Amino acid sequence: MTTTLTQTGTAISATRTDLPSHALIFYVAITFAITWGIGGTFIFLPEWAEATFGQLSGLHPLYFLATWAPAIAGIGLVFAYGGISGLGAFLSRLTLWRGGLWWLFILLGMPLLYVIGSLIKGGGLIADLPEEGLGVAFLIAGLMFFLGPIEEFGWRGVAQPILQRHVPPFWAAIIIGTVWGVWHLPGFYLAGVIYADWNFPLFLLGCVTLAVLVTPIFNASKGSLLLPMMFHWQAIMPFWPDAQPWDTWFFLGLAAVIVWLKRDTMFARPGPVTRVIPERV
Repeated sequence: MTTTLTQTGTAISATRTDLPSHALIFYVAITFAITWGIGGTFIFLPEWAEATFGQLSGLHPLYFLATWAPAIAGIGLVFAYGGISGLGAFLSRLTLWRGGLWWLFILLGMPLLYVIGSLIKGGGLIADLPEEGLGVAFLIAGLMFFLGPIEEFGWRGVAQPILQRHVPPFWAAIIIGTVWGVWHLPGFYLAGVIYADWNFPLFLLGCVTLAVLVTPIFNASKGSLLLPMMFHWQAIMPFWPDAQPWDTWFFLGLAAVIVWLKRDTMFARPGPVTRVIPERV
């Protein structure tokens, strides 16, 4: 930490050491090593893996570990470079809640797009509830919050700010969305997990689209972790009906409109959030 002093010796500001740009290489390497290491073990050594760890499913501890890899890598690097103080400042980004009209989009707009897509397919307004009832549905929704949204400690927590030091937000989103989608690839070769029956090219397009959509939200909220986590949660919320492939096309069209409307900021440098560990005054 460096401190600027007045002539009387009074500290007027403090700037915390931030992650260097090359930390992004470590972030990607650690993230893929954990997830692809677990996935690869069950893909290429299925008999040994199941005999040793049991059958892999969405509730298996190793599935959670694989899903949390971006957060593990991101938080680990923040601690390595910033220590306890830096980690505390990083986590303070969870308290950045101001997002203006973006909250309306997250809380109402996203569910509406899923509902419209479902109705076009001839589906219902909400997903089918579990046989155990509404209580279990809420339990599943809560569980989902501790899966996908936790990834945001890495993707938007570390990768987005670092990339935005070097490329405009739009291109940072394209890069992150592509890496984010490819990172999921082992799941498409594993029975017992949600991705097993999905179409990967369409999923990859969806990841890039969502990464573009969440980027102006991230920057408008000054680097909030809370808003991207809520965005991510809405994207996987089990209450919303199946709208594939319409949801992807809707989000893609919306992303194109937002990029056009926000072109001054989506293609601007400087201006976007570039610090992983926020400054404190």
